[in-house]
Amino acid sequence: MADEGMRKRMKVEEKKVKGTLVLMDHHSISATFDELWGRRVSLRLISTGSGEVGKETYVKKWVQTVITPSTKGESTFELEFDWEDVVAPGAFLIINRHQKEFYLKTLTLTNLPDPDPLHFICNSWVYNEEHYNNRYRIFFSNQTYLPGKTPQGLLGYREEELNELRGDGTGKREEWDRVYDYDVYNDLSQPDKGAELVRPVFGGTIDRPYPRRCRTGRPPSNADPNTETRIGILHSLQIYVPKDERFSEVKMADVYAYGLKLVSQGLLPGFESVWDKISDEIVGGIEKISNHKFESVSSNKFNEFSSFQDVLNIYQGGLPVPKSSVLESLREKIPSEFIRELLRSDGEHLSKFPLPQVIKEDRSAWRTDEEFGRELLAGICPVVIRRLQEFPPSSELDPMKFGNQNSRITEDHIRDQMDGLSVWEAMTNNRLFILDHHDPLMPYLRGINETSTKTYATRTILFLQKNSTLKPIAIELSRPHPAGDEAGVISTVHTPASDGAKGTIWLLAKAYANVNDSGYHQLVCHWLHTHASIEPFIIATNRQLSVLHPIHKLLHPHFRDTMNINALSRQTLISAGGLLEKTVFPDKYSLAMSCNMYKKWDFTKQALPADLIDRGMAVEDSTSPHGVRLLIEDYPFAVDGLEIWSAIKSWVHDYVHIYYQDDEEIQNDNELKEWWKEVRTKGHGDLKNESWWPKMQTREELIQSCTIIIWVASALHAAVNFGQYPYGGYLPNRPATSRRFLPEPGTPDYEELEKNPEKAFLKTVTPQLQSILGISLIEVLSRHSADEVYLGERDTPEWTADKQALEAFERFGAHLRMIEKKIEEMNHDKKLMNRTGPAQMPYTLLYPSSEIGLTGRGIPNSVSI
Repeated sequence: MADEGMRKRMKVEEKKVKGTLVLMDHHSISATFDELWGRRVSLRLISTGSGEVGKETYVKKWVQTVITPSTKGESTFELEFDWEDVVAPGAFLIINRHQKEFYLKTLTLTNLPDPDPLHFICNSWVYNEEHYNNRYRIFFSNQTYLPGKTPQGLLGYREEELNELRGDGTGKREEWDRVYDYDVYNDLSQPDKGAELVRPVFGGTIDRPYPRRCRTGRPPSNADPNTETRIGILHSLQIYVPKDERFSEVKMADVYAYGLKLVSQGLLPGFESVWDKISDEIVGGIEKISNHKFESVSSNKFNEFSSFQDVLNIYQGGLPVPKSSVLESLREKIPSEFIRELLRSDGEHLSKFPLPQVIKEDRSAWRTDEEFGRELLAGICPVVIRRLQEFPPSSELDPMKFGNQNSRITEDHIRDQMDGLSVWEAMTNNRLFILDHHDPLMPYLRGINETSTKTYATRTILFLQKNSTLKPIAIELSRPHPAGDEAGVISTVHTPASDGAKGTIWLLAKAYANVNDSGYHQLVCHWLHTHASIEPFIIATNRQLSVLHPIHKLLHPHFRDTMNINALSRQTLISAGGLLEKTVFPDKYSLAMSCNMYKKWDFTKQALPADLIDRGMAVEDSTSPHGVRLLIEDYPFAVDGLEIWSAIKSWVHDYVHIYYQDDEEIQNDNELKEWWKEVRTKGHGDLKNESWWPKMQTREELIQSCTIIIWVASALHAAVNFGQYPYGGYLPNRPATSRRFLPEPGTPDYEELEKNPEKAFLKTVTPQLQSILGISLIEVLSRHSADEVYLGERDTPEWTADKQALEAFERFGAHLRMIEKKIEEMNHDKKLMNRTGPAQMPYTLLYPSSEIGLTGRGIPNSVSI
């Protein structure tokens, strides 16, 4: 009898599955009272085969663990589950009966039939049961299944979870909601505050197409039922995105600190005479600061740079900064949580402007024609330059509406600057290139020039020299005709000069071209082509692809933080009167210009090889390892980018072939079909009828599409974002606005241009207050946070249970490390003159890894800032 009892006890013990639960951010006071009231956190395992739910297991010792958490901020709980099934569970249910939410990281099960641990990678907030339809949350193991191969016991839960994420499209979203839904950009305007803050709705019409954003469900404004109400700017960090899309605590602390730096350093240093005015406005919300009229303080002695040394002073500590009085005033008038982070996680002091990389080695190299040309190939916006294929350049603008917009540049302007070649010979030999911002800008230029901005639409012709460097040889400056749009334009053409008034005018012509390029970069290449265009893919992926789906696992790391940073951008940057309108030249026309360029967006041309071919910078070449041959061999962005592109595509190819044995399996995947349908018809619904959309019928179409998504979210965004401060932190190199036209001979302004060219230049471009605001903003945008995850990395080693996928990912990481070494070698090759240029600034924006902070390198997995 004794032996039989022992055998029974051993049999029961064999059914005990051991579990280790790791979570963060649960609160000791709340938990203590919940324990006293007998509330619990409980889990139940779900059978893979039958779907049967196991017995409830409670998380014990909640209070004690909360009081003494681990040094990493994690709390670990040991659990035991009764488990009678012969196969391992595939999911579990968790119920939180505490009033406070907590962040669930992982559950690991052992003592299963399989000797290997079973991992559940959760990384999700769990709220009180009252916030869920079924009172519980579902989490799946790290196994991967196509829909048709999902174990029977998990099918219902797979669909239930997707239904939860889709929501019903109604109601205002609350912080605990997990709903991913679409909306148009109807949240940028503030009609209740006056006509100056009214902007159109972007998206949903033929005239104003735009990608969709995350729906928040806020009620309409009083003045316009089509415009969503906005939350106060002091509450910007609480704008709705699904809670799992929000920044981590580490990154949120950085955002708080960056915001404080932007206010205290970007708006206030050196402006004690205007501080009293601005301080009163802070009481009503910092949004009033963003609406502060920069021109109203133009007479202030601190509002002008008189020399390039004045500009350098802001990096060398020469600008007076009333830091202590400013912060004391802020402490009194702004909620404490807004200014609690005086030091960021990277340890850098709050008040210092780092020296931009472009002037570290040489303070004047930025002025050279060679550096101007190099930055079109290896700068912050190397994705606009095109090969010139017709001369003179023509316009695609409607001549019935805009008159003759074709270029006035003639062969006589450039004949002597092309090594003896004619224009036809130079074009035939792929020696002429163009930076053309004329057509994107001209429809808005009359309105823009009625604001504080005064600028031109520019065309810049460049000649490819024998050493593979580009030299600007003509810049056309165009303004709308005074007689009306139908009368066309007034244009002047300027050619290189180095001395006297003509030399200063040539420097100013390059500045106007850079003003155009700076605005186009921010609004189109950066915001539209990465941030805005990726968000619909994030929404569709969460709505239509289960976490069990291999494509969800492939893409999910490349969506981290994007919805949160986009929501913050809509709240503070791209909104009416926001920081972007205040720091780039199109002002209130900024999003309208971006919207107009979305009409030409083509998903397939976001692939780097296709983009290079489309711009005439490369031709197809089957003998090349990347399938294209560059027409400028020393084109650092393209050279490094093609290496990264090919590495991503190789990884995606290997991954997709693990799960799809043939094209028929693609066609039979209903989740994949619905995902792609929703991307086209809802997320990018204004362009749903375009013929270029892949049909998603073959493995190759899936591989190409996923490669494009990953490329845009990681490498393309890195290339156009993290160099903003290294190149543009020195405002003369990339001014964001201009505020007067070229002076006419015989005027006092022209006389000043002859006698004091530095002062004349600086009076033309961005004024001091606006400059410091812009510099502060791009410093924030150019930094890596402490919790950044880079291309080739995952934040959890057990992200999948599939060994083949893990091996393929390891090969991908090794490939990227090889590319890093190759980039380092090229940057030391003196024959490759565009790698460093006159500024002696190595091109590192597509170097995969980075440290924390302002590094000018590193490719995060996602659009995370």
